[in-house]
Amino acid sequence: MTDRIGRFRFMDQQRVNLDGFAVPDPALGLLAYDSPGDPEPSLVVSDGVVVEMDSRSRKDFDLLDRFIADHGIDLEVAPEAMAINDQVFASMCVDPAIPRDEVVRLASGMTPAKLARALGILRPAELVMAMTKCRARRTPSNQAHVTNRSDDPLLLAADAATAAAFGFREVETTVPVLADAPSNAIAVSIGAAVGSPGLLVQCSVEEALELEMGMRGLVSYAETVSLYGTEQIFIDGDDTPWSKAFLTSAYASRGIKMRVTSGGGAEALMGGAEGRSMFYLEARCVALARAIGAQGVQNGGIDSASVAGSVPGGVRSMMAENLMVMLRNLESCTGNDALMSESEVRRTSRTHPIFIAGTDFICSGFGSIQRYDNMFGPSQWNAEDIDDYLAMQRDWGVDGGLRTADEAEVARLRERAVAATRDVYAALGLADFPAEWQAEAIDAAGSKDVPSADLMTPLSAARLIRDSGITMLDVISALDECGYEQEAERLLAMLRARVEGDYLQTSAIFTEDMRVLSLVTDPNDYAGPGTGYSPTPQRQAEIDRIRQERSVDDRRRLQGEHRSDRLSVAGPADSSHDPRDVVIGVSPATGRAIWQTLCGLTVDEALDELLAGLEEEGCVGRIVRINDTIDLGLIGLTAARMSGSGIGIGLQAKGTALIHRRDLTPLANLELYSVAPTLDRAAYRLMGINAGRHAKGSTPEPQRNPYSDEAIEARYHTAVVALVAIERGFCVAGVEPETLVLDESP
Repeated sequence: MTDRIGRFRFMDQQRVNLDGFAVPDPALGLLAYDSPGDPEPSLVVSDGVVVEMDSRSRKDFDLLDRFIADHGIDLEVAPEAMAINDQVFASMCVDPAIPRDEVVRLASGMTPAKLARALGILRPAELVMAMTKCRARRTPSNQAHVTNRSDDPLLLAADAATAAAFGFREVETTVPVLADAPSNAIAVSIGAAVGSPGLLVQCSVEEALELEMGMRGLVSYAETVSLYGTEQIFIDGDDTPWSKAFLTSAYASRGIKMRVTSGGGAEALMGGAEGRSMFYLEARCVALARAIGAQGVQNGGIDSASVAGSVPGGVRSMMAENLMVMLRNLESCTGNDALMSESEVRRTSRTHPIFIAGTDFICSGFGSIQRYDNMFGPSQWNAEDIDDYLAMQRDWGVDGGLRTADEAEVARLRERAVAATRDVYAALGLADFPAEWQAEAIDAAGSKDVPSADLMTPLSAARLIRDSGITMLDVISALDECGYEQEAERLLAMLRARVEGDYLQTSAIFTEDMRVLSLVTDPNDYAGPGTGYSPTPQRQAEIDRIRQERSVDDRRRLQGEHRSDRLSVAGPADSSHDPRDVVIGVSPATGRAIWQTLCGLTVDEALDELLAGLEEEGCVGRIVRINDTIDLGLIGLTAARMSGSGIGIGLQAKGTALIHRRDLTPLANLELYSVAPTLDRAAYRLMGINAGRHAKGSTPEPQRNPYSDEAIEARYHTAVVALVAIERGFCVAGVEPETLVLDESP
């Protein structure tokens, strides 16, 4: 069939069909769980040495097997852990009555295949429960990406300060040009210090340069130290588990927090999956992370999230990867960074269970900048989605690590971050920034809004930083000399923290008063309903307060901005016997507290059109305010019973309108405009015309409500609640209708 039917042509145009979906293929590693190539769990120990692990004898071990066997399994726990039934262990992960410490203890004695097989049993809802209980740190948090296409130092600093204002506790940057990295690290560090104390900063680049920046104090943590689940991919990357362990030790020796990065689908993407499932290979990576002494793991697909998401159960396996990290007693930075799908529904579906459960870092890189400026590639969540994410937190009462930022405060922070960066770069002889560039960076939503940026500036600044050996102490001195004492002290506090070493504890972050929250100081104590982390009343209020919320008083104030004096009271309203008379009944708050309808027209403008339509049909319109009801049907019926023609129009101040006749019941009507936000002048004019035709005894063609595919209800229902509340304040039983006069429009 060459000609496709319309329904399927329409479906093909939806964004989900921009995604790639793969047929499961075990040979290519395109299988989430249970590949025929996955080994059976086993562990044989002789004289304290592992001689068989996961159905492979020691003589056949590859590099990963050997390192995990020698350093990654607690052999004292192993006999008990390997003997436990998979179903029993999976149940223990979910059961709130079993302490987290107990399941972590057992997991420490499990081989990768054993842990993978047991966790593969967990269903999605069970993964949520297990993650709620098993994450290391009690208090959830979030990490931001702060990058741009230009490596613009001023914009980086302003955006880092903005990320802090929104509540992110880690900020990660990277570069489109590798040599720019030292400049980016300094700019983001300055901006972070402007925004908040204790904000951890990383610049993700090639490992040697990243380590060098760490040694100079230009960054405070590292993350992009990649692990893979097969030997060949390690070799292709000129690495071994031993080299990664050495790098881990190098960071720890300088007091720098470090976690590794892995994720299901990477081996399939790189053509080295060895016929194993994504979940099993990731189990090897996580076991290796524990063995090399890393503080935590960034996983859950990461750059290969779309590969994992292309196969059945792949999204579930990415969440299970994160749980596996928690069970190895490591910090879990749960992916949700690389864009898995172009479908907003699938993107939300992938993140939402993790968001509900809470993790050490909900996102290992929420793009706090726009998609086009994210040099890691578009994140699962970007600046375009911040309002959505904040609303999700509010919807569920969940702490996702973010908060609503005050616009005036963000403007102040951006201005100070740009000024501090400008002055530090000038003091260190790195660059001068024209006033126009500074102004653009302060106001910019993204790098496209900074046309004055010079792409050579960060490159030359970075070269000077490396050649002259600039360290964070030099940056701190420059800040202090330029009058930024607070920012200097905040960056100095981060260097002190490296010496103290407390933030090398698992899952460590700093609060804004520089307290360390970690597995040690803030352990997850979930033990069933009513236990574990719950936001403080202050934090809950912060979650609940978003910038779009409006109270009744807010609505009343906004209505006051449209106040009009065109409507005035002429006296009590009487019935008429004039057959041309059509009464327009309006609601109690009309012209008193409500002056604008939901479609944006003023009430005066809607009345102008109704009166003009009646006049076109040779009828006389009369405005009467009905004071004892806000029900539209009763307003319209009361108007009809007072009119000489027996036809009345009911108009609520919010814009909903109908045509009524005196002999109908209140809920019946001749014509109804129920969707007030979609109306316009022409619609009200036509209602006036049709009311006039009814008055003359003719049968007009009813106006059909103009419908839209937009969520009219979601947008306007809360406004309706407020406007109805205002109306009720003016509704008084027994108060007679009154005649209103509408003066000519000025």
